[in-house]
Parts: sequence; C-alpha cells; structure tokens
Amino acid sequence: MVQKNSPMIEKLRRDELVVSVKLNVSDAVIAELAAYAGFDAVWLDMEHCPSDYQEIKNAFYAAKARGAETIVRTPRGAYSNLTRPLEMDAAAIMVPHVMSKQDAEQVAHYTKFHPIGRRPIDGGNGDGMYCLMGTEDYIKYSNEQKLTIIQIEDIEAYEQIEEIAAVPGIDMLFFGPADFSHSIGEPVNIGNDRTMEAKRRVAEVARRHGKLAGTVGGVGNMRELYDMGYRLINLGADVVALGAYFTDIMKNVNEWKKEM
Repeated sequence: MVQKNSPMIEKLRRDELVVSVKLNVSDAVIAELAAYAGFDAVWLDMEHCPSDYQEIKNAFYAAKARGAETIVRTPRGAYSNLTRPLEMDAAAIMVPHVMSKQDAEQVAHYTKFHPIGRRPIDGGNGDGMYCLMGTEDYIKYSNEQKLTIIQIEDIEAYEQIEEIAAVPGIDMLFFGPADFSHSIGEPVNIGNDRTMEAKRRVAEVARRHGKLAGTVGGVGNMRELYDMGYRLINLGADVVALGAYFTDIMKNVNEWKKEM
C-alpha cells in the first residue's frame, strides 16, 4: 500500500501558486473552515502558540478531510519536534530562525531519510500508514512528498544565504520580513529598503539553487511576490480576521448607542 501524492506539493512542482492561512487558534473547526474556503494549506504554529500535538493533530485531520494540506511551524530544540508533524503526515514542516549553513544541514539530517539524511525511521504513524506501507515506499514517500521549509528571518542567515540554499534536503526558503526587520534594528518599519531587497534576493537565490520560495503577504501584493518568484504565499491569519470582525461589530454597536 502507498500514500497519495500531496496536491499542494504537486502544485508547487508545477510552478503554481499555493496559498496558505496562518492559524494561531489550532482548532479543528477553524482549520476545516479555512479548507472549505479554498485555501491550499493551513499553517499551524507551534513556535509562538501554546498548541499541543493533540490540538495540531485534530486541526490537521479537519483540514485534510476537506482538501487542504497542513504546514506545521515547529518549535526549536529536540529533533522529535521536527519529526512528529511529519509522522502525523503533515505535508510540510517550517523551522524558524535557521541561522547558518550548519543549522540547515542539521535540519535536513533529521527530516530526510537516506540517502539525504538520517531521520529516525518509524512507519507506525500516519505517514507510514500505521505499518501498512513497506519501508522502501515509506522512505520514498516521505523524502518526495514532504517539504522541509526553513525560515530565513535573521541577518546572520541572510549573510550565508547562498550556502544555506545549497544544502541538500532543504526544499524551501521562507522569508520572514518582520523578524528580519527586527534583526537589522527596524522592528516597526518592515517596509524598509534592506528588508525589501532581502525579500527579492531570497527568492532569487532559492530559485537559482532549485529550491522553492515562500513568504507572507496580502492580496494587495500577491502578484508582486509571485513575480519575484514566491510560490507559497501566506495570506492572512485567523486572529486578524476575527479581530477585524469583532471590531466592526462593536463599532456599529457604539455608533448605534450614540444615536439613542
């Protein structure tokens, strides 16, 4: 028995745009709603959000049942933080604050099987169809149908961008403009010239080394980012949408109160 190919990864390999939405609230209903709306993927965050693996697993199943893939941003630390979402059968992991070529090599070492890396083997989880898939197929599927995404969001990593992009087993460079701006002393002004130049260069270097490029954006600059070479673009977040909706309700309520 073998797993089906990831629709998201197949789109990326056809050089098509993939759109995700970041979910700070790792609730199955919100993940399912995002999938119903038509997003290619939901981005579940374990770096900044207090989600546990059971919450991530529930959101993952809800999204996948409605046709969306899952990208899990992992916490740093133990290698199992990188491998557990893959074993859950998430289509991609995103590793924050990769700082050097050596850091990228270690990520690849733990997230890819032979001949690329030395990811620990355990076919008894979702990605191995709970031991229903043979080891050879399991290794092939995991190496080919899982993305190892690293975030370039620090000046230290940017200064080694060519070396990092050349690391085997790294599938995508994901540029983080907010933390990059922070790293150069511009935490409030993420539209500064150095960040904009870095955004352009990360996409250029990624494509030259045969890697994918991803970043965050909005519907207003989606075309610009696509033309730069970005193929995974995260458009929005659940908390932003909910905050705007709640604020709009209360704005109308307060205006009505003034007219009473």
